[in-house]
Amino acid sequence: MAQTRSGSKLLWDVLSYAIMIVLAIICIGPIIWTFLTSIKVEEDIVTRDMVYFPTRFTFESYVKLWNQSSYPVLLMNSLVVTSLTVLICLLTGTIAAYSFSRFNFKGRTQLMLAYLVVRMFPAVLMIIPLFIVMRNIGLLDSTVGLAVAYTSFLLPLFVWMLKGFFDAAPKELESAARIDGSTRIGAMFRIVIPIARNGLVATCVFVAIAAWNEYLFALMLTTSQGSRTWPVGLQLMVGEFQLPWGMLAAGGMISILPVIILFAIVQRVMIAGITAGAVKG
Repeated sequence: MAQTRSGSKLLWDVLSYAIMIVLAIICIGPIIWTFLTSIKVEEDIVTRDMVYFPTRFTFESYVKLWNQSSYPVLLMNSLVVTSLTVLICLLTGTIAAYSFSRFNFKGRTQLMLAYLVVRMFPAVLMIIPLFIVMRNIGLLDSTVGLAVAYTSFLLPLFVWMLKGFFDAAPKELESAARIDGSTRIGAMFRIVIPIARNGLVATCVFVAIAAWNEYLFALMLTTSQGSRTWPVGLQLMVGEFQLPWGMLAAGGMISILPVIILFAIVQRVMIAGITAGAVKG
């Protein structure tokens, strides 16, 4: 019986590791292939026979992308829009999440459900109303207007995630601070937010990644190089009679560098924030 259980456990372990390896290959494989494409010469990319590994390494695609296109401007636009989106969500969403977590006001449940409904709607249905609003208030084709548009569908996600972290913060500590003379806002900034800071960082990272990679809104709400973001810029490189695979692959690799750097900086805090809401207390 013991040998049977040991054999069954070994089989499940092997199967688990095999599944994880397959999933890792599926996730990492496209990134590796994109990188290999970005350092290939044109003859290895456009060829009848598949060339898996470069016969000659070159960074010509990166040089051409950086010097002969507007890609640096597109990256800066994406950085500005992402920063503004995170800042708006942080300033407004933190107060909203705290209110939903600590107050039982009339219409609270209905408002939270409304936030979910906003997330359930396809983004394409929001483009025409947002386009009309942005045009009327003069924010069309601007980084500020694009950040406001991103906030319209990312703020509900921010509020729902952060509310869960605020719910996990002990109310007794906040009550003790109130008894010692602190105001409600003071207790929030001195007690609740420091306790939930890991969750706050994790929420901001999710919002930042969503804003950094967004394509549809950026395509429809921007028309000039001064406000377009990098996903739109890469798509516009595809012409009717040309497809610069090397430059597209190089742009894809450069675009993921900020995300990798961000994860490297906040990795421990983000993991702690994600797991913090699993156990209350």
